[in-house]
Amino acid sequence: MNSVLDTNPYLAVRQAFDAPWDGPKGPKVILNNSQISLAVYPEDGCRMTSLNAFGYELLRQWNPARRAFQYGCFPMIPWVGRMGNAVLNYASKAYSLPMNKPPHALHGMACFGPWQTISVTPEVAEFSVELEQPWPWKGQVVQRFELDSTGLTITLTVKTAGEAFPAAAGWHPWFAKWTGDTDYVAVAPIGEATDKLKVSFDADWQEEPGDNELPTGKRIAPRPGPWDDCFGFNQGMSASLVWPGKVRLSMSSETSSMVVFDKQPDAACIEPLSGPPNCVNTAPIIVMVDKPLVISTRWELNTEK
Repeated sequence: MNSVLDTNPYLAVRQAFDAPWDGPKGPKVILNNSQISLAVYPEDGCRMTSLNAFGYELLRQWNPARRAFQYGCFPMIPWVGRMGNAVLNYASKAYSLPMNKPPHALHGMACFGPWQTISVTPEVAEFSVELEQPWPWKGQVVQRFELDSTGLTITLTVKTAGEAFPAAAGWHPWFAKWTGDTDYVAVAPIGEATDKLKVSFDADWQEEPGDNELPTGKRIAPRPGPWDDCFGFNQGMSASLVWPGKVRLSMSSETSSMVVFDKQPDAACIEPLSGPPNCVNTAPIIVMVDKPLVISTRWELNTEK
């Protein structure tokens, strides 16, 4: 996109969403129990690069062709998806953010710098990153992973250092459409149709997509896939992901928004979000000192027969 990119990947991804990205780096944090394990790299956007359940790798893996937003499961903070025209409007002021997918700003700031490790136990880990330039306000984001015998709970907390500001938060997981061990998934396999990941959900509405890649603000009846769309739920989002004969992942969250993107051949994204893309402008959550933005998602994992 940009012909002259910064050599620092943390800066280059601000210029272009498809800038070269050097993948997992720095310390690797592993959580595990007898059936489930996960790996997080704090210096890779605090991304979960592996989620292995019952011997099956569920997340798309990095390879040298992948860019920052194309593998694992990374948080999107302090906005989700596309920010319209890379401009944040709040309290009668307009703030410009990096336009890394013209004309929009894409997927937040999690990959703008390394995260810090707060604490790690065998099944729980917490990480943090400071909100600073180019974000107009000072703050902090904490991501917590809690593993147990039946699944995983992930929580994002967005805090302000003082001034109130608008925000949104959520996750962008890439689920492999065909699962096996990590080496098998690493080659981005295209397998038999009978083994392919099946995604199902019962949304109450779909956000009408506009010609500018942003929701129009109108709610419509859910349409059949394939999707690159945002859906809404009156009672909290939920979705079922089934790898036939192998693993069932039941995803839920109290939040009402979920993006589904399943148009790539080897992987699909099912994203729990605090609001639809550009909601930081259209329906923001206002973060205050005594009122942080908190969003959690629960992933129940079971063998599938």
